[in-house]
Amino acid sequence: MSENVIHLFKDAEPTTTLTAVPSPAAPAPAVVLPVEQVKPLVPLWVRSGRAVRTAVTHEGTRTAGRLVVRHGMYVVGGTRIVSRRAWDGRTAARYERMLRAAEAVGNYEAAGDWEERLHRYRADRHRRRMDLLTAPERIVKGAAVGAGGGVGTLLVIGIALAVANKNPADVITPLMALVDLIRLLVVITTVVWGPLVAAAPWVALLGVWAVGRRRGAAPQWALPVSARGQDAGAPITPSVVVTALRDLGVAPLRAAIKDMGDAGAAMLGPIRIAGCGVEVDVTLPSGVSTNEVQGRRRKLAENLARHEHEVFITIPQAARTVRLWIADSGALDEPIGPSPLVTDDTLTADYAKGKAPWGQDLRGDAATLSLYQRHLLITGLSNQGKTAALRALALWLALDRSVEFRLADLKGAGDWAMFDGLATILIQGPTDDHVVEATEMLEGGVSEMERRLQAPPGTVFPPLVLLVDEAQVAFMCPVVDADKRPYGGSKATSRYFMAARKIHNQGRAVNVTLWQGTQDPTDQNLPKLVREGAHTRASLALGTESQARMALGDKAVDGGAAPNLLRPGLDKGTLVVASDGITIAAGQASITVRTHYIDTETAGQITARARAMRDGVTTLHVIEHGEDHDPLADIASVIADAPRVLTQDVLKRLATLNEDAYGSWTNSDLKRVLDAEGAGAYKSDGRMVVGRDRVARALTNRGTDGSASAAE
Repeated sequence: MSENVIHLFKDAEPTTTLTAVPSPAAPAPAVVLPVEQVKPLVPLWVRSGRAVRTAVTHEGTRTAGRLVVRHGMYVVGGTRIVSRRAWDGRTAARYERMLRAAEAVGNYEAAGDWEERLHRYRADRHRRRMDLLTAPERIVKGAAVGAGGGVGTLLVIGIALAVANKNPADVITPLMALVDLIRLLVVITTVVWGPLVAAAPWVALLGVWAVGRRRGAAPQWALPVSARGQDAGAPITPSVVVTALRDLGVAPLRAAIKDMGDAGAAMLGPIRIAGCGVEVDVTLPSGVSTNEVQGRRRKLAENLARHEHEVFITIPQAARTVRLWIADSGALDEPIGPSPLVTDDTLTADYAKGKAPWGQDLRGDAATLSLYQRHLLITGLSNQGKTAALRALALWLALDRSVEFRLADLKGAGDWAMFDGLATILIQGPTDDHVVEATEMLEGGVSEMERRLQAPPGTVFPPLVLLVDEAQVAFMCPVVDADKRPYGGSKATSRYFMAARKIHNQGRAVNVTLWQGTQDPTDQNLPKLVREGAHTRASLALGTESQARMALGDKAVDGGAAPNLLRPGLDKGTLVVASDGITIAAGQASITVRTHYIDTETAGQITARARAMRDGVTTLHVIEHGEDHDPLADIASVIADAPRVLTQDVLKRLATLNEDAYGSWTNSDLKRVLDAEGAGAYKSDGRMVVGRDRVARALTNRGTDGSASAAE
């Protein structure tokens, strides 16, 4: 039966189902899939494109392509090199190129020498060409004489042979031998000439390929992976420098090097060892500016098989010249030596004339910084060595006994604890209360500055350094005082902001300076007016160019400063500095300094030496503003363990202790209190001082009751 048979079955359940059973001869029913499982048909052109793309991008295809390009360029480059050599050997092109190269770099002595050689070459060439006019006549005469002489010689030999053999036929035997030799040579040439002609092009091709391979005529990307990295860290030679400049992408520079007969070597000065690298001056040809080379620092570094941070370009005094400093590969990743503060126990500081030994520049030379009447700002990302760099300067300056420190550490991790007993104020902590105290410390500095500004002309004041680490905490503080004035912020109502601005505006004239350390600068945590008020601006690694501009200013960044290119973690402790207090190469707006690291324990030893140089300093950890005070007890408190203290220093310490009570005191106020208590000041070495024993005796005679300060 060819028709389908349908059987009906009734299920026991109420529902009835119909099942179609195909006959054995019928085809199997089609399987119907859900619509979502049916894959759409991909067009042929799409599948073909994918197949072509897969084939082209396959690693095997790319390897084969590099192989073909590499060996093809060996042939092309070798042909060019051989042709150039042949042309130079047959013409005056080499002399003319050397002459132009000497003129391009201004070496007129060498230019004159090459011009003389060119004249001699042309004279010799003219003589040779004139000789060629008479050469055919000389050749014919020479050939006739030679042929006649040769035949005569053979006849003489034949006659001698005929006489010896008594055979007249031997007279022509030598001539016939010569004829047989000529016929043999013709046969050999006829046999060999065909293969030689067929093999000659391949031999020539192999020759130019070998020349191209030896000179590395293939592009870098076509070389094998092992060969591409084999020059990394290679010694810097004149040919390496010239090749790097040639491939820099500056068309006039490439053309000038191509036209120079010495392949550009005349542009280079001597390659000198400079620190952990080498230094070379490059005199650029006419039409190439120094900023064109400066703007391609990364490409130049890669051409020299170095990282970008291992190549620096400066502008020396000579016109149209750039100075390249190229580090030894990996040398900048090695730590520098210890600070002179650690190695020399006898080292002292001079605020006005000395310079702090901060570290080394990239050439390995000592980098020293003058701190005289300069406000300081150091910024960077967190955990890059900001506090260590700032503390290294403070440790050196602490060795000048005339310098007073008032210090606020708004991190409070103990990084500045060694200044206890050295700084007159030491605030440590990250809370809003600590920000309030730091702000009042700055406002006390403003009061001291204003007092000094009102002093008689010619008065000399000792240096006062107000130092705030983690200053961004102060700028971001939300606390508002009783008069509704915020402590933080960047507006004219901000107490911290205004105190910093006042010190920036007038403080340096009376030796009051502000040092600040902050991290991750923004307009909110480091206002524009405050950062631009610093004379010395330094930055560790930063994340973006905009942050670099906040840290160092537009001029420094436009001049090449790039702390955002420093490697976080790897370049820890490395600073980009813009300041007139440090030696910077001519034409540069900044210098990169690798700072000496002084750990906390060693810093404590240095501050111990600094404390030994002083008569004794009472460090306040909380600024008191109480109404009750006992002047004599407070005088005893600020004198501490010193046998005697200058009256000016007593007044200064009293103002620090209680600005409200003693900020306006003068010498007459101090004299009035001391004379009334029988502890008057006296002269020592020609200067008025207050004696500790006299003050202590006066306190003993009348008791110390009622002194809020003495009770502490």
